[in-house]
Amino acid sequence: MTTRRPTTCGTGLANAPVSRRNMLGGMALTGVFAGAFSDRALAQDSDRWNVIVIGAGVFGAWTAWNLQRRGQKVLLVDAWGAAHSRSSSGGETRLIRTEYAGNALYTRWAWESLAEWHGLSRRHESPIFLKTGALYMYPQDSAKIDESIALQRGLGIPIEKMTAPEMAKRWPQINFSGIAVGVMQPTMGALMARRSIQNLVSEFVKAGGTYRTLAIDPPRSTGSALNSISGSGETLRADSYVFACGPWLPTMFPDVIGNRIVPTRQEVFFFAPDAGDARFGHANLPAWVDVSSADLHYGFPDIEARGFKIALDKHGPKTDPDRNDRRVTDQGIHDVRNYLRRRFPDLADRPLTETRVCQYENSDNGHLLIDRHPLWANTWIVGGGSGHGFKHGPAVGRYVAEHVLGEGETEPDLALSAHRPHD
Repeated sequence: MTTRRPTTCGTGLANAPVSRRNMLGGMALTGVFAGAFSDRALAQDSDRWNVIVIGAGVFGAWTAWNLQRRGQKVLLVDAWGAAHSRSSSGGETRLIRTEYAGNALYTRWAWESLAEWHGLSRRHESPIFLKTGALYMYPQDSAKIDESIALQRGLGIPIEKMTAPEMAKRWPQINFSGIAVGVMQPTMGALMARRSIQNLVSEFVKAGGTYRTLAIDPPRSTGSALNSISGSGETLRADSYVFACGPWLPTMFPDVIGNRIVPTRQEVFFFAPDAGDARFGHANLPAWVDVSSADLHYGFPDIEARGFKIALDKHGPKTDPDRNDRRVTDQGIHDVRNYLRRRFPDLADRPLTETRVCQYENSDNGHLLIDRHPLWANTWIVGGGSGHGFKHGPAVGRYVAEHVLGEGETEPDLALSAHRPHD
């Protein structure tokens, strides 16, 4: 007998026996999530839903939230839990910025999404968004930078172009050697990733949506529509389906997605400033991106006493999100300390307090992938965050909801046809 390996949005429960341990694990995210298992919600499980959203990361959660507010009966499912530790939406912080090298779509979506993140933050006691500002550091000035600034100013986005001496005066804790200009976005900053998604799913449930922890099998249909999905012995039916499965999309749709999306292993490091050293706290240092770095380092100030966060945007090796060994490498620690000696010298020998290994879900061209399944008219595939997708969650959720309901204009760069398989 062949043992089937579940291939789901955060696999792990499809073949697990029903037990008290599984029940407690599935309901332990927050007390509010337990409401998804109320008698009312369970009674609806046998009904036909308007929409089932598979994957409770940033894209799936905002899609479900938007559809529910459009009057749809929505079921949101995830195999491990909202913004779980293996997901691309898990972790402490994500950067929101509108500096996008003049790309009008992502600049506009980030700006529109910021208002929604502000709204979510205001609705909850623990802040979702911290206005640290976002600083881009460029090794050379260029017309492209000015074009991007003009685009942002045209949208009403506050932005400042700075020289290296001006930046050094404002942030002396940074060594600006090799930097020509900076672009400072004072209204941007840090999104508290895991917290924001779990709060959003709580809102979705409170407003009448249903959330369940359930591993879904790869879908199958020989017709022009998907009639049902299954997992853990259950069959669920809806008028429409949205698969927002992040790095699990290739295993959910091996023929359609295949290696159009490739998960890569990314290492993240947190360093402790000296006790009482407020220079690296979020009141005195912005989130930042160093474009002069060959590996495009980026990071965050010390937020909630977790430490100064630093990572690199260079794509790591291809990885399996289910089986990835999530320990950072000694080489990674060595390399990041060398970078700190050059750019943040006072942190180079500070203690390493925390590490994470997450993943990007890279598309071939860096664009998000949002499109209808080529064979099933009632099924949508949403992913390809490519390390920059989180900030766009509210705009993506609105965009997907509109298209599921037969509304909205299509963005050609996001279509399946615009994405080629990786070499």
